[in-house]
Amino acid sequence: MMNLEIASQSLLYLDDVKVSFDGFKALKGLSLVIAPGEMRAIIGPNGAGKTTMMDCITGKTRPDEGEVLFERGSIDLTTLDEAAIAELGIGRKFQKPTVFESHTVEDNIYLALKADRRPFATLFHRLTGVEGARIDEILTTVKLIDRRAELAKNLSHGQKQWLEIGMLLAQEPKLLLVDEPVAGMTDAETMQTAALLREIHASGKSVVVVEHDMAFVRELGVKVTVLHEGGVLSEGTIDHVANDPKVIEVYLGR
Repeated sequence: MMNLEIASQSLLYLDDVKVSFDGFKALKGLSLVIAPGEMRAIIGPNGAGKTTMMDCITGKTRPDEGEVLFERGSIDLTTLDEAAIAELGIGRKFQKPTVFESHTVEDNIYLALKADRRPFATLFHRLTGVEGARIDEILTTVKLIDRRAELAKNLSHGQKQWLEIGMLLAQEPKLLLVDEPVAGMTDAETMQTAALLREIHASGKSVVVVEHDMAFVRELGVKVTVLHEGGVLSEGTIDHVANDPKVIEVYLGR
């Protein structure tokens, strides 16, 4: 049953969301509330429902039941397609970085800028001073300002992840969904990524981070939601969930 008061104070509101695929229940009544300006970490073993949850938020999957609301309960995301949801300001970064390898780092950010991208407009577009300043700002944030003229294919795995986060920022999202950003990273890159996401959050963005790496989640220092078998198993600080007997049992079973 939707709580109108909570929904009206939230950026993202999921209530009793259920999704089945050929009889397999991927989500079994998932409820989640993200406040405006909040960063939240979502953890859970494989098959817990993390990807399905993000698919429901971004319009890739339509729930069988339940509410998925955005912007203080005013927008029903289940009625919109992926393009319309992206246009609302929900940006998603997938686990595997998808950058334009044969373009420069700077051009990757330029191509991602929120602008009129119809063929005619793109063909005759010239970079404005405001856009140039925005590109500089993003490249500084993602620590790639010194690599701006290099081809994206020459970046390390971690730097490609940062570039893709920069491309997401270029679209001016209100909510960033970031899927396993530190998979395959070195320890140093992992810590730098935590610092980057904290900086993005401090600038006023809402961020949902799905991750397995507990050291990274601890470094984020935010509220943690643990998913298991399509629902919320535990929620609270990293210390709270790490010491929850139900969470210990689920993770020891991995």
